[in-house]
Amino acid sequence: MKITVIGAGAVGGYFGGRLAESGLNVSFLVRSNRAKQLTNSGLGIKSPFGDLTLHPQIVQDVKEIKGCDLVILSVKNYQLEGALTQIKPLVNLGAKVLPLLNGVEHFELLAKEFGPDNVLGGLCKLISTVDTEGVIHHTSGIHEIIFGALQPSQTDFCLGMKQSLGNSILKITFSNTIKVDIWMKYAFITAFSGITTASRLTIDLVAENDATKEVFSRSLQEMWTLARESGVMLPDDFVQQNVRSISKYPEGSTSSMHQDFRKGLPLEVESLQGAAIRLSAKHGLEVPTVRTLYGLLKPFEGKV
Repeated sequence: MKITVIGAGAVGGYFGGRLAESGLNVSFLVRSNRAKQLTNSGLGIKSPFGDLTLHPQIVQDVKEIKGCDLVILSVKNYQLEGALTQIKPLVNLGAKVLPLLNGVEHFELLAKEFGPDNVLGGLCKLISTVDTEGVIHHTSGIHEIIFGALQPSQTDFCLGMKQSLGNSILKITFSNTIKVDIWMKYAFITAFSGITTASRLTIDLVAENDATKEVFSRSLQEMWTLARESGVMLPDDFVQQNVRSISKYPEGSTSSMHQDFRKGLPLEVESLQGAAIRLSAKHGLEVPTVRTLYGLLKPFEGKV
C-alpha cells in the first residue's frame, strides 16, 4: 500500500513515521520549511514506545507522487481548504482519504469535494506536540488510529488497510461503528479543549475545582444531547465516565488547543465549539455552556 501523509506535524509526523518504520511505502507532502527540517535533521520522535529518527520520503509538489492508495490527512482544520488542491490529484490516482482532523464538519466538505466513496471515517487518539527543532514528543501510552467505512463500498478497502497497517507498533482499529467513535471524540474534545483553554488550566487542576469541573460536565452534557439529535447514540454514561476520567490524567495534561494557545498558534475554535453552535441551531437546540466557552475563546482564534 502506497501512503501519502499530508502534514508532518505532531499527528501526521508521528503516525506516518511509525508506519514508515514498519516498512510501508510512506511519503510526506510538506511545505518548504518542514521539508528543510526533515532533510537536514530527519523525522525525530520521542515516545514511550521508543525513540525514532528516520529520513522519510519527502515531496513538496503533489505532481511528484506517481502512485497513491491512501491519503492520511492530518492538517489542522483551518489549513484544510488550502490542502484540497493537493489531495485532488491523489484521489484521481485512485486513493482513499483518511481524515484524522478534529471535529465533524470536515467529512461533509471532503465528501462534497472528492465524492462520498473516496472519504473514509477516521480519527486518532494521540497526545503529542512538536518542539522548536521539529522533534515530535509523544507523551502518553496511547497511539491509535480508528477508521471505518462511511459507505458500504469501502468495506473491502478498509479490511485490506487494516492488514497493511497492522504490522506497525501502532494500535490500528477497524470500527463498525465509526460515526459513534467520531462523535465520542468530538463531544469530548469540544468540552476538554474548551475548559482547559478558556480557564488556562491543565485538566488535573480543572478536576480539583468543583465549579470549573461543573462547567466541563455541563458542556459534555450539551454535546451528548447534540450527538443524539444528530442521530448518533452516545452511551448513557458518557458524561459521568468522562468527568470521572479527568482525575486520572497525569499532572500537567492538557488539550492540544491549550498547547497551541501557549505557543501563540491559531486555535481550532470554529471546527470544535463553533461547529457545535452551528449544528445545534439546525436542530433547534441551545448549548449555552459551549456557547460561553466559544465566546471566551473566539478572540484568541488567530495568533495570540
